[in-house]
Amino acid sequence: MINLKNLEVWFITGSQNLYGEETLRQVALHAEEVAKSINNAKQIPVTVVYKPIVKSTEEIFDTLQQANVAKNCIGVITWMHTFSPAKMWIRGLSILQKPLLHLHTQFNRDIPWNSIDMDFMNLNQSAHGDREFGFMVTRMRKDRKVVVGHWQDEEVLDQINTWTRAAAGWNDWQGAKFARFGDNMRFVAVTDGDKVEAELKFGFSVNTYGIGDLVEIINSSSDEAVKQLLDEYEENYNMSADLRRGGAKHQSVHDAAKIEVGLRKFLINGGFKGFSDTFEDLHGMIQLPGIAAQRLMAEGFGFAGEGDWKTAALVRACKVMGAGLPGGNAFMEDYTYHFDPQNSMVLGSHMLEVDASLASGKASLEVHPLGIGGKADPARLVFNVAGGNALNASLVDMGNRFRLIVNEVEAVEVENDLPNLPVARVLWKPLPDMKTGCAAWIYAGGAHHTAYSQNLTSAHLLDFANIAGLEFLNIGADTKLDQFRNELHWNEVYYK
Repeated sequence: MINLKNLEVWFITGSQNLYGEETLRQVALHAEEVAKSINNAKQIPVTVVYKPIVKSTEEIFDTLQQANVAKNCIGVITWMHTFSPAKMWIRGLSILQKPLLHLHTQFNRDIPWNSIDMDFMNLNQSAHGDREFGFMVTRMRKDRKVVVGHWQDEEVLDQINTWTRAAAGWNDWQGAKFARFGDNMRFVAVTDGDKVEAELKFGFSVNTYGIGDLVEIINSSSDEAVKQLLDEYEENYNMSADLRRGGAKHQSVHDAAKIEVGLRKFLINGGFKGFSDTFEDLHGMIQLPGIAAQRLMAEGFGFAGEGDWKTAALVRACKVMGAGLPGGNAFMEDYTYHFDPQNSMVLGSHMLEVDASLASGKASLEVHPLGIGGKADPARLVFNVAGGNALNASLVDMGNRFRLIVNEVEAVEVENDLPNLPVARVLWKPLPDMKTGCAAWIYAGGAHHTAYSQNLTSAHLLDFANIAGLEFLNIGADTKLDQFRNELHWNEVYYK
């Protein structure tokens, strides 16, 4: 269970000693009220912590240095209640390593027309105090999120919510470990990439572990642990009688449960946040992990097939960002097209491993031949995915930078039975339309593997990309192919 309330965002208010004790006391009271109000807002998933106002170079440096080393602090929100000369911020900003949101607000929403005087003006100087601060952040070429509006405005709170979720996803990557069982699927390009550069840039590590190490743990799984898991299967999923205990095909389900017990133990004992595997390297395993991967993803682990560690990491980040929101995030693949001119759609799926957090209704546990990998028939969860707004996100290695591509889509209810396709199924219409969306994705170099999200928006992924220093490309309702291709050309110049 991912609980974002355990994470903190520090609320830091700038001023200076010029104004005198009484004004600074008011600044502090106002700042504390704003911080507490944001913390209590229903939209905000993290804990917003008020910090004493900062009035000097030393106080600013000390506070931001503490933010860097505070384990639960995932970012800082700054606000200049009064004028705060920005040279005071240089030392602190130069060492700040946490994501930054600049809230351009003021304590009062409205101008008190009949009573406003110079005392009021001196106290409420955000209109130009924040511009002074903003200049210095820009001058120092530091990325940040700027949110403008009154602190009680719902739109402002929604933007802060989006950014805090992105900051949580980024924080989760720092020091994260992803296990790769086997190597990349042979000869495949887009799922490969520079793991050293990824660790330098993103803070997570990817290392390969021999499938034999995993098999040893799987084989040592206790009968009691497997029995408990089989009880869960029978309680939570639709299952035919031949798959239940005593049934003719129950052994396949038992073997799958044993794999899940061992795989979970390997990941938890190793402190991993996600993993990938490949059907080309299953030595010693009875079947390819199907339901195991699905259920571990549903618990919050990142996953992608065929050695695709980038997508596994992205799925994990999306699960963190979407924690507590209705809907799910899962590994996905564009599998095949429905090219009806009046109703073009993509059928998304994977051989086995799309997790049931996306399911519309109760999933069925089924066992069928796979036709690839040369192993026993694997158990998997079969279900349809609900319609509604969603997105696909792809993280690719462009050689000189990583690129995050997002396509906003409209998922469509699956109306056909698909009796011979026993996998998870989702239909979607790429925005702005099938031809433009698919062409833009291909021009951008988007992968066939994606993180599919029902509860995140392109705004979450944009904030995440800005924090992570990723090139970001969005394909949505307003995308025009000629303009999109120009953006790709401009980006090439920028990143060179």
